[in-house]
Amino acid sequence: MSSSPAESATIRAPGAHLMALEWRAPFEAMSTLALWPLLTRGPRGDGHSVLVLPGLAAPDSSTGVLRRFLARRGYRPHRWQQGFNFGPRPGVLEACLERVHSLHRSSGRKVSLIGWSLGGVYARELAKLAPKAVRCSISLGTPFTGPPKATRAWRVYELVSGQRVGEHALHAGLHEAPPVPTTSIYSRSDGVVAWRCSIQAPGPHVENIEVRASHVGMGAHPAVLHAIADRLAQPEGGWQPFRAVGLWRPAFGTTIGTR
Repeated sequence: MSSSPAESATIRAPGAHLMALEWRAPFEAMSTLALWPLLTRGPRGDGHSVLVLPGLAAPDSSTGVLRRFLARRGYRPHRWQQGFNFGPRPGVLEACLERVHSLHRSSGRKVSLIGWSLGGVYARELAKLAPKAVRCSISLGTPFTGPPKATRAWRVYELVSGQRVGEHALHAGLHEAPPVPTTSIYSRSDGVVAWRCSIQAPGPHVENIEVRASHVGMGAHPAVLHAIADRLAQPEGGWQPFRAVGLWRPAFGTTIGTR
């Protein structure tokens, strides 16, 4: 699913009622603790490196729950090490790209990328710049299509980045998926990003997974962690679209965009 210019014009930032539902985030994190025994029954990791990129104005500490989960599942999670994510400042994308190549060289294995919100923009772009070093790209609540102002964070972005939304060269091809298996995890009840801005056009290694989560709590939501573990466990060269099964099925909505 991709938005035509006319459709894009109708996409608006989430309403106040959805923004008010962002208070769910602490309870989503607590539900992860309650469901930890179930989460740890998922597929084990194979030890490959995973670079985790935080959201807008967030530091590495915001991805702590996710990285601890990945470590427990058998992966090697890595911080982005660029401080607070204040947007595409000079040198940041280059430093992230060098980090991807460094992790690839040191391990001899491809690196998976996970980005939350604005971090997902980096994850997608890094996968385009270094496809031979990247195993897969996963974004959480990331706006990469639709109007630049169809989020409730665009003013914050302009304040901390010193740029107008959509003016950086990085934004030009955001809607294009990387040439590696790419997953966008989104929520129709996202109170920050309009969910249609997180929907990728259909492709052979492209998918969109719907969860019932807040934007702020997405990186510590049990269904999101389960989906991430499932995606990272896909063998290289043997990627298959996500399917929610068993007790996890009610936690997911529509998976769209694959073909």
